Amino acid sequence: MLDRDLAELYAVETRVLNQSVSRNLARFPQDFMITLTRDEISRISQIVTSSNIRFSKSVRAFTERGVAMLSNVLRSDTAIQLNIQIMRAITNLRNLLLDNAELRKDIEDLREDTGGKFRIVLETLDQLLAVENRPVKKIGFTAKEKLAG
Repeated sequence: MLDRDLAELYAVETRVLNQSVSRNLARFPQDFMITLTRDEISRISQIVTSSNIRFSKSVRAFTERGVAMLSNVLRSDTAIQLNIQIMRAITNLRNLLLDNAELRKDIEDLREDTGGKFRIVLETLDQLLAVENRPVKKIGFTAKEKLAG
Protein backbone atom coordinates (compact mmCIF):
# COMPACT_ATOMS: atom_id res chain seq x y z
CA MET A 1 0.00 0.00 0.00
CA LEU A 2 1.13 3.54 -0.66
CA ASP A 3 2.03 5.94 2.12
CA ARG A 4 -0.85 8.30 1.32
CA ASP A 5 -3.41 5.49 1.50
CA LEU A 6 -2.02 4.31 4.81
CA ALA A 7 -1.94 7.86 6.16
CA GLU A 8 -5.64 8.11 5.42
CA LEU A 9 -6.26 4.71 7.04
CA TYR A 10 -4.33 5.72 10.18
CA ALA A 11 -5.96 9.18 10.19
CA VAL A 12 -2.65 11.08 10.02
CA GLU A 13 -1.09 13.34 7.40
CA THR A 14 1.19 11.66 4.86
CA ARG A 15 3.96 13.95 6.05
CA VAL A 16 3.55 12.74 9.65
CA LEU A 17 3.57 9.10 8.56
CA ASN A 18 6.75 9.57 6.50
CA GLN A 19 8.46 11.47 9.33
CA SER A 20 7.71 8.61 11.72
CA VAL A 21 9.10 6.12 9.22
CA SER A 22 12.23 8.24 8.65
CA ARG A 23 12.87 8.39 12.40
CA ASN A 24 12.55 4.58 12.58
CA LEU A 25 14.17 3.41 9.32
CA ALA A 26 15.79 0.42 11.05
CA ARG A 27 12.29 -1.00 11.57
CA PHE A 28 11.55 -0.94 7.82
CA PRO A 29 13.89 -3.26 5.92
CA GLN A 30 13.44 -3.76 2.18
CA ASP A 31 10.83 -6.51 2.61
CA PHE A 32 8.69 -4.10 4.70
CA MET A 33 8.90 -0.93 2.61
CA ILE A 34 10.40 0.50 -0.57
CA THR A 35 10.76 4.03 -1.83
CA LEU A 36 9.51 4.35 -5.39
CA THR A 37 11.65 5.90 -8.11
CA ARG A 38 10.40 8.84 -10.20
CA ASP A 39 9.76 6.43 -13.10
CA GLU A 40 7.68 4.14 -10.87
CA ILE A 41 5.75 7.11 -9.51
CA SER A 42 4.93 8.32 -13.02
CA ARG A 43 3.79 4.84 -14.05
CA ILE A 44 1.56 4.55 -10.98
CA SER A 45 0.11 8.01 -11.59
CA GLN A 46 -1.16 6.76 -14.95
CA ILE A 47 -3.00 3.91 -13.21
CA VAL A 48 -4.11 5.50 -9.95
CA THR A 49 -7.11 7.77 -10.21
CA SER A 50 -5.57 10.31 -7.85
CA SER A 51 -3.48 12.48 -10.15
CA ASN A 52 -1.64 14.35 -7.37
CA ILE A 53 0.74 11.41 -6.91
CA ARG A 54 2.61 12.30 -10.11
CA PHE A 55 3.86 15.53 -8.51
CA SER A 56 5.18 13.80 -5.39
CA LYS A 57 8.92 13.88 -4.82
CA SER A 58 8.89 10.68 -2.83
CA VAL A 59 6.37 7.87 -2.43
CA ARG A 60 6.78 4.89 -0.16
CA ALA A 61 5.09 1.54 -0.68
CA PHE A 62 4.58 -0.85 2.24
CA THR A 63 4.13 -4.61 2.38
CA GLU A 64 1.80 -6.23 4.91
CA ARG A 65 4.75 -6.46 7.34
CA GLY A 66 5.41 -2.76 6.87
CA VAL A 67 1.78 -1.97 7.55
CA ALA A 68 1.97 -3.91 10.81
CA MET A 69 5.20 -2.10 11.75
CA LEU A 70 3.56 1.28 11.04
CA SER A 71 1.04 0.47 13.73
CA ASN A 72 3.93 0.24 16.19
CA VAL A 73 5.64 3.43 15.00
CA LEU A 74 2.59 5.71 14.88
CA ARG A 75 1.30 6.64 18.29
CA SER A 76 -2.33 7.53 17.59
CA ASP A 77 -5.34 5.72 19.04
CA THR A 78 -6.31 4.74 15.49
CA ALA A 79 -2.90 3.12 14.96
CA ILE A 80 -3.27 1.17 18.20
CA GLN A 81 -6.71 -0.10 17.21
CA LEU A 82 -5.51 -1.04 13.72
CA ASN A 83 -2.53 -2.88 15.18
CA ILE A 84 -4.87 -4.88 17.43
CA GLN A 85 -7.07 -5.76 14.44
CA ILE A 86 -4.05 -6.76 12.33
CA MET A 87 -2.66 -9.02 15.06
CA ARG A 88 -6.07 -10.67 15.57
CA ALA A 89 -6.41 -11.27 11.83
CA ILE A 90 -2.92 -12.80 11.61
CA THR A 91 -3.65 -15.04 14.60
CA ASN A 92 -6.95 -16.18 13.07
CA LEU A 93 -5.30 -16.96 9.73
CA ARG A 94 -2.50 -18.89 11.43
CA ASN A 95 -5.04 -20.92 13.41
CA LEU A 96 -7.02 -21.71 10.25
CA LEU A 97 -3.87 -22.90 8.48
CA LEU A 98 -2.77 -25.00 11.46
CA ASP A 99 -6.22 -26.55 11.83
CA ASN A 100 -6.22 -27.53 8.15
CA ALA A 101 -2.69 -28.99 8.37
CA GLU A 102 -3.57 -30.91 11.53
CA LEU A 103 -6.71 -32.28 9.88
CA ARG A 104 -4.71 -33.50 6.88
CA LYS A 105 -2.18 -35.16 9.19
CA ASP A 106 -4.95 -36.84 11.18
CA ILE A 107 -6.50 -38.19 7.97
CA GLU A 108 -3.13 -39.56 6.82
CA ASP A 109 -2.61 -41.20 10.22
CA LEU A 110 -6.09 -42.70 10.05
CA ARG A 111 -5.39 -43.99 6.54
CA GLU A 112 -2.22 -45.72 7.74
CA ASP A 113 -3.84 -47.12 10.90
CA THR A 114 -6.87 -48.63 9.17
CA GLY A 115 -4.94 -50.16 6.28
CA GLY A 116 -7.53 -49.14 3.68
CA LYS A 117 -10.61 -50.45 5.50
CA PHE A 118 -12.26 -47.05 5.30
CA ARG A 119 -11.00 -46.18 1.83
CA ILE A 120 -14.31 -44.67 0.65
CA VAL A 121 -14.64 -42.46 3.74
CA LEU A 122 -11.05 -41.23 3.44
CA GLU A 123 -11.42 -40.50 -0.29
CA THR A 124 -14.53 -38.45 0.48
CA LEU A 125 -12.61 -36.50 3.13
CA ASP A 126 -9.82 -35.86 0.59
CA GLN A 127 -12.39 -34.55 -1.89
CA LEU A 128 -13.89 -32.25 0.73
CA LEU A 129 -10.47 -30.84 1.57
CA ALA A 130 -9.75 -30.33 -2.15
CA VAL A 131 -13.04 -28.45 -2.61
CA GLU A 132 -12.07 -26.18 0.28
CA ASN A 133 -8.88 -25.09 -1.54
CA ARG A 134 -10.42 -24.42 -4.97
CA PRO A 135 -11.26 -20.83 -5.93
CA VAL A 136 -14.93 -20.00 -5.72
CA LYS A 137 -16.68 -19.46 -9.06
CA LYS A 138 -18.83 -16.39 -9.42
CA ILE A 139 -22.56 -17.04 -9.68
CA GLY A 140 -24.77 -15.11 -12.03
CA PHE A 141 -24.77 -13.65 -15.48
CA THR A 142 -22.24 -11.40 -17.16
CA ALA A 143 -23.00 -9.06 -20.02
CA LYS A 144 -21.11 -9.80 -23.21
CA GLU A 145 -19.22 -6.87 -24.69
CA LYS A 146 -19.74 -7.88 -28.31
CA LEU A 147 -22.78 -9.51 -29.80
CA ALA A 148 -22.24 -12.25 -32.37
CA GLY A 149 -23.27 -10.81 -35.69
